[in-house]
This record gives sequence, structure tokens and C-alpha cells, in this order.
Amino acid sequence: MNRILTLALVAALGSASAADLRIYPSFSEVREPVRATGNTLSVTLPEAAWAGLIPGTLDLEGLAFSSAVQRQEANWLASLEGKTVFLKRGEEAAQPVTLIRARDLLVRDAQGRYLTARYEDLSFDVPPPVNPLSPVQTLTFTLPQPGAATLSYLTRAVTWAPRYTLKAGTGGAQLSALADIRNGTDLAYDVKNTELYAGDVEVQGGPPPAPAALEGRVTSTAAADFAAPKINPQGELRGLYRYALSTPFTLPASSVVTLPFLAPKLTQFERYAGLNTYFTPQNTSGTLSRFYRLKADERLPGGAITVREEGRIVGQTTISETAKGVEIEFSLGSDPDVRYTRAVQTVSSERNAQGNVVKTTYRVTYAFESSKDRAVRAEVTEIVGGRRVIIDAAPARQNQAQAELRVDVPAGGKATRSFTVVVDNSNS
Repeated sequence: MNRILTLALVAALGSASAADLRIYPSFSEVREPVRATGNTLSVTLPEAAWAGLIPGTLDLEGLAFSSAVQRQEANWLASLEGKTVFLKRGEEAAQPVTLIRARDLLVRDAQGRYLTARYEDLSFDVPPPVNPLSPVQTLTFTLPQPGAATLSYLTRAVTWAPRYTLKAGTGGAQLSALADIRNGTDLAYDVKNTELYAGDVEVQGGPPPAPAALEGRVTSTAAADFAAPKINPQGELRGLYRYALSTPFTLPASSVVTLPFLAPKLTQFERYAGLNTYFTPQNTSGTLSRFYRLKADERLPGGAITVREEGRIVGQTTISETAKGVEIEFSLGSDPDVRYTRAVQTVSSERNAQGNVVKTTYRVTYAFESSKDRAVRAEVTEIVGGRRVIIDAAPARQNQAQAELRVDVPAGGKATRSFTVVVDNSNS
């Protein structure tokens, strides 16, 4: 089992205990307990760990240090310089050669000639490590005194995200969620304590690295060597949603571990054909969109949501962070079976002394037509702008108003609804 950190003390070699992970949507905090028996502590990280590390986030907590020096060490092949390795060229048997320079794989053959080899043509008497061509980074702390501490750093290589499935049918709907924990490096993590955080958390250090190709997805049912951890809510932390895994687990290299997450109860669920638009005095027509509206009995972190109707996928979108009991509304694309025709009539207009129109009254009529074999709810929302707006004789807030229509369109039938808009841009 790979360790995420290999810790070497100057006095003697030490072993790393299991790490703790605090995983956010776009980064993670890795925390590892360390102990120095002398006045120097050297921490060696593989290059894969440094690739995702956010600069300036390495820290040693609980133990003062007078300086910290980071440097890049040579790769494994450098330890073989001046020694015999074996080179295979074409169909010939592998021949012993001397590795002269590991940086560019310069070798010398038995005739004393120098040539540059390819790594895949070399073989060795000892087994090479993973990524033998990758250098390692060493961070050396100078300490006033020995003791125990926690080494921590932030990495973009480990993240998590929830994904939801909404299963709807004639008997109602159910919402469930899974949590995907992603490891984009070739390092395996042995995790003792894991916390998941959902919310808007920004850290410095530039954009995340390009995602690594994942070898496969590891689900909780595939891990036969340990009990699958459960994700338990831990409450709110300054606007963040916090969760914890119930048991230690292994996050394999280049993997996605998927665990059951939430199973909230829906306190509201509606389907409807909808249109959200802005007011225009022009006539328009088109099709409505397939909308869903729901509320859950617990807070929901933002993530992708897949909707299934009668077991079939009908669309996918994303939802944002939502507090308990707050309405979620989203569209899954157009519904060609529900069409509308919008007609606008100018009822009256008023002009000022300069002849400019300053107040206009419109009559807006929506005619809906459905070819479905069942009744469908149609909802239209129009945003109307103006200095003063009145909709159906009710004054709206200044500068912007919202007109709403709600109508049940019968199966294979039609329905019509109208509203009146007064746009007053006068100075009176």
C-alpha cells in the first residue's frame, strides 16, 4: 500500500501514520502527523504530490521551525549511474551497458561507444519503483527542538462532488445522492479521518491542473478489504456544509471512490411546461420547456442531477447549493408537445409635450395548445422593465416587475390567458 508521504528523519528512518483528508469541491487539505527525534525533519514527497500542490500551503503545525528548505532530488535512475544496466536493441539479446547519465539516459557499451537509450529498452537487476524517471521533492525543516507536529498542505489533485438522481413516476418522486471522491494522482491515500465540505471556498494558487486519466471507478461495493464508510452530516460551518466518513478508507491512485450520500425526502414535487422570458411588444410564438420544481427536507450541496421518468433518463442538469426547504427549479429542454402563441395589443399610449411616448398600456394574450394525452400545467413568467410598472392593476416594485400566468391545458386541447401591463416612464 502506497503512503502519501515518505518521511525520513535525519537520526533514523520513521514511518508515517495514516493521513487525514479535508476534501473540498476544488481542492483538499492533507494532514499527516509527524515526529522529529532531532533538530532536523526531512519530508520527501513524490513528484506526483507536488504536481497538484498549491504553492505556499505547506505548513508544520504544532512545532516551531527556524527555516524550511525545499529542493528537487534526483530520480531513481541517478542511483544507478556508473553501474551496469541492460540494453536491448532490435532483435538482439539485451547487452550489458554502463549508465553514464540518468538525466538523458546516456549509456556506454562494451566497445566504449556512447549512445542515448530509451527507457523502455532498458532492464535492470533490481525492480524499479513506480515512476522511476520522476524526481522527488524534499522539504527540510530546521527545528529548535524535537517533538510531534502535523504536516499539512493543500492539493488540487483530490476533490469531491455530489451527484443526484431524481426518480419520478405516476406515484411521486424520490431524490437520492452519491458522493464521488476523486484522486487525480498516481498516489494511493490511506485515510484515517475524512471530512467533506460543500460550499463556495476560494483558495489562491491558480487554476486546478488538467484532470488525470482515471484507470477506473471504485465503488463502495468493490472494496472487499474494509467496511464501506458511511457519510454522516456534521452540521454547518460558517456557511459550509460539513460531512464526515464514519470509518478509515483507502483512496486508490488515479481513481474515483463513490459512496452513498444523501436520501432526502421531497416535501414538494411538480412537473410543468414553462417559459421564462422578458417582456417585448412584439408578437412571439414557440414551445414551452420541461420544468421541475421541488423542495427537500435537508440542505443539498450543489451538483449534477439526473432525472429519470419511469426508469428512463429524460435529462441532466446541475443544481446550486440549496438550504433546507428552499425551492429548486430547473429545466431539461424544450417540450415540442406544448406550444404557445403570444399576441400583444397596444391598448393606449400617452405622450409628453415633446411628443415622446411616456406611458403605454399593453394587453398580452397567451394561447396554449397541447398534443399530449394528459393535462399539463403551463406556467409563464415575464420580466417587465420600466420606471413604474403596473400589471393587472397591481403596482409592482420600481424598475422591474414580474407577470405570471398559470393555466392547466387539457389533453389534446387549448387554453388562453391574458394580462395587462402598464409601463410608465414619465417623470410625474
